[in-house]
Amino acid sequence: MPPLRTALFQSSGTPHDVTANLEALDRAAARAAAGGARLLVTSEMYLTGYAIGDAVPRLAEPSDGPGARAVAALAARHRIAVLYGYPERAGELIHNATRLVGPDGTALADYRKTHLFGDFEHTWFTPGEQTVVQAELDGVRVGLLICYDVEFPENVRAHALAGTDFLAVPTAQMHPFQFVAESVVPVRAFESQMYIAYVNRAGREGEFEFVGLSCLAGPDGAVRARAGRGEELVTGDVDTALLAASRATNPYLADRRPELYGPLARPA
Repeated sequence: MPPLRTALFQSSGTPHDVTANLEALDRAAARAAAGGARLLVTSEMYLTGYAIGDAVPRLAEPSDGPGARAVAALAARHRIAVLYGYPERAGELIHNATRLVGPDGTALADYRKTHLFGDFEHTWFTPGEQTVVQAELDGVRVGLLICYDVEFPENVRAHALAGTDFLAVPTAQMHPFQFVAESVVPVRAFESQMYIAYVNRAGREGEFEFVGLSCLAGPDGAVRARAGRGEELVTGDVDTALLAASRATNPYLADRRPELYGPLARPA
């Protein structure tokens, strides 16, 4: 099976301007597809911008809303799968969400952020309740998380136990927490034996300064692709042959003793 070539679109786009962000996404999809990528991953809340404050209710839309239809159309036009972040309206609730669209424009998976970070997110969003969401893409089992979710080892291990090969994580990771992109994400990939794409925003947005440093980390802990601090499109391969070989030699999952871990589920 050939590697799943994945493009990481590190961008903050234009906050509050969904049309401009869709146009930029269309250009990025064209570039990624021309480079052989089969999947394009964007940052957290890409469609609307992250630091949009009280505009969240106005810009939020259903999972099958106009933004979703526009992304489906561009995915089909360029024959590339797209994972994008946006604020999802579900009745009276609003979720920090992401959707994976296949290269034919079909919706493959929807995920709602389960671990909210900071006052902004707790003010405007309701946390999701489903930890493991997966989809198949080119023979690779792709799992979804969003930003802060990946900082909880329990979330990533749950994906490993559910058979996730490749964890795609749109993020809005800010100063001074760049060590997450630099160190935590590669360690998560190693300890749970999977690929992880961590795709960040870049630059200053409202009160936040996003640090970029998007990466694709492999099951050996090595970083296959790394962006800098500005807007950038970088590409790396998810190699299932390397993944299988790594899992065969790394004993973490086989050597687990779940009977000892009950206290981990108790409140702190």
